[in-house]
Amino acid sequence: MKILVATGHLAENTVRNAVGSDTGVLIVDTDVAAFITPHRLIHSYEDHNFKPGQFDMVLVPGLVPGDFTEVANKIGCPVYLGPKHAYDLGYAIRFAEDVQFSNKVPACELLKDIRQQEAYEKLNQMEKSAFAPLILNDKKIGGNSQMKVMGEIVDAGNMDCNHLQSKVAEFTRKGVDIIDLGMAIDTPAENVHEAILNARKVTVLPLSVDTLDPAHIRSAIEAGIDMVLSLNDTNIDELGEEIAAKGCAVVIIPDSGNKYDTLMQNIERAKELGIENIIADPVLDPIGHGFTSSVERYRRFRDAYPDIPLFFGAGNVTELMDADSIGINATLCGIAHEVGAAILFTPEYSDKTQGSITELKTASSMMKLAEERHSSPKDLGIDMFIIKEKRKRPDIDMPDDATNAKRSANWQLDPAGAFHIGITHRNGGKGYIVAEHSQETIIGKNAAEILDMIINKGLVTSFEHAGYLGRELEKAEIAIEFDRSYVQDDDF
Repeated sequence: MKILVATGHLAENTVRNAVGSDTGVLIVDTDVAAFITPHRLIHSYEDHNFKPGQFDMVLVPGLVPGDFTEVANKIGCPVYLGPKHAYDLGYAIRFAEDVQFSNKVPACELLKDIRQQEAYEKLNQMEKSAFAPLILNDKKIGGNSQMKVMGEIVDAGNMDCNHLQSKVAEFTRKGVDIIDLGMAIDTPAENVHEAILNARKVTVLPLSVDTLDPAHIRSAIEAGIDMVLSLNDTNIDELGEEIAAKGCAVVIIPDSGNKYDTLMQNIERAKELGIENIIADPVLDPIGHGFTSSVERYRRFRDAYPDIPLFFGAGNVTELMDADSIGINATLCGIAHEVGAAILFTPEYSDKTQGSITELKTASSMMKLAEERHSSPKDLGIDMFIIKEKRKRPDIDMPDDATNAKRSANWQLDPAGAFHIGITHRNGGKGYIVAEHSQETIIGKNAAEILDMIINKGLVTSFEHAGYLGRELEKAEIAIEFDRSYVQDDDF
């Protein structure tokens, strides 16, 4: 395929280095590549004596605006948007024969979306054909199916109906596969029954009850619970036959002290009582309290019982570590995959672990794709980059004649009045920026749109104030994007 890349004078060297010798480069009469217009492109194309139809496509920078339809007609080949940044050209051109580029969406965004879509389509195909020893409400558990994410709603039995149902809806939006209803010790048994019925009204996902209390478990069984979490020597003899009769799944845990042998004994006892749908939890200990030994227990169990699904309590680690959860969850998910886990458990209880459901869901997808490719979990079309970049954009050179910036000492209050800026959330969804002024309150999710409206309505009259508002609104937008708190004038 013959490809011609159009660029400006300043980016010429970067473009030539990125595309190599097999791709043509057209230097358009403009310094900045983003300023290429249809007229300039045609003029430069004709000046270089290129013939109509000489190329299969022309790529212009992804940030170039305008309609190049007339240009395409004149030069006899389509004009598409390349990537936004020149250093991504080599990567984009590799896909030129396999992907239909766009004249509206930059190639870098298109390729990202296409690769991600292909990755999820592949995951769906693998899940459809996967074998699993246990299926709950169409969710495959164990076998060679993808690891499923279980999210716990803490103290669900003491929540009012609206609060509980909003949490169920929130967890569902985040991609949870199983919803675990955590029950506090003091929860009345009738509340357990009611919580399950209320949750069932708003979800078709499998429901689990998280308690050791026999009264709680009986109430949950009567309400049609899908999974009981958990059984050990304190309740297995009392409840085992009832659970077996109902056929619900059950998580078996060791006795107090996390002794591995007691897990084996409890599993054998469950089988004797007729329980068939068994999930084993060797218990993942927090870092500093035997984490490595607990991972070894998982491996040991998997070797002894390859057909029993494994429960992996990732939340035991993330909740007890003061570090960003995304990297921790990615690593834990990799460990879980290697020991053959079937369920990844997290409560999202503390503020610092919010987002763990989505993080574990994404990591689980990455591990499954990596397994299918026999590779490390990279270059899959799905990633977990939030702050760091996979490929850094190049810096510019330090100018020799630059002036050092310094703060102005002449700040004055804008005659149009001041703004109070904050962020708010609605029903657990994405947040809104709120800009309050004495004359009007403006809300939105985009800092630029809010600032444009402030300017258009004449609510700001000084350059200093407009610049200040731009900085604060952008901080508020970033805070929403990363699920952080925001306070006006505080450092982010």
